Amino acid sequence: MSDPVLEDTGGGARRLGRSVIVLPTLFTVGNLFCGYYAILSTMNGLYSHAAYAIGIAIVLDSMDGFIARLTHSTSAFGLQLDSLADVISFGIAPSVLALVWGLGPVDQRLAWIAAFTFTICGAMRLARYNLQAGNLKHFVGLPIPAAGGAVAAIVHFFGGRVTGVPAASLMAAVVFALAFLMISTLRFSSLKHVALGKKSHLAVLVMGLLLALIFYLSRPTLLALAGVYVLSGPAARLYSMLRRRKPAEEEAESDPR
Repeated sequence: MSDPVLEDTGGGARRLGRSVIVLPTLFTVGNLFCGYYAILSTMNGLYSHAAYAIGIAIVLDSMDGFIARLTHSTSAFGLQLDSLADVISFGIAPSVLALVWGLGPVDQRLAWIAAFTFTICGAMRLARYNLQAGNLKHFVGLPIPAAGGAVAAIVHFFGGRVTGVPAASLMAAVVFALAFLMISTLRFSSLKHVALGKKSHLAVLVMGLLLALIFYLSRPTLLALAGVYVLSGPAARLYSMLRRRKPAEEEAESDPR
């Protein structure tokens, strides 16, 4: 009598393959749900809940790509679905949150322009990423999850709704800056290729400390992490310009003419 386990091997493998393909999509759907929930929370005045939802969406967005690469189940469909979810979670949801939470005291035309600029620049950033999709060592332009996460980190840090004109004007400037960084040509590090290396124990220790800080001191830690990453692109460009300028100056000084 034949072994029933061997007879079912082909069907089981096909079912497992389908499950592996569906798994990243479930994380993408979770990302989309978080963006939708963040918009609803903002409309209901639950700004902290909206910030939490955007933060969870960032985690889910990173997980779906990681799992897709790990299981070799990447596809053009998954890429497009992920981008559409990102437009909602990191383009529309943060712009609505910034508009309602932080831009109320300024002129409404300026507030609407700032929020829409953030959304359209995020959509353009995703379109460019889709054209350049691949194993990139650097992102060209600020990734839209980082821009949306920066807005969420600011809301999470300050909590209550902005009521003063100076603070609202500063928030408008931040929203414009994040928008233009997304469509800039500045390079930002991609964490996809970060390896532990020889000092893996130190890397694990640092990650453990970061998780502890996020758990116990989430407001300053998340704001600091968002700020450091957003500023890393301009800082790297400035450092590169200074390095190129220094040899040119030394060559000019050594020229006897």
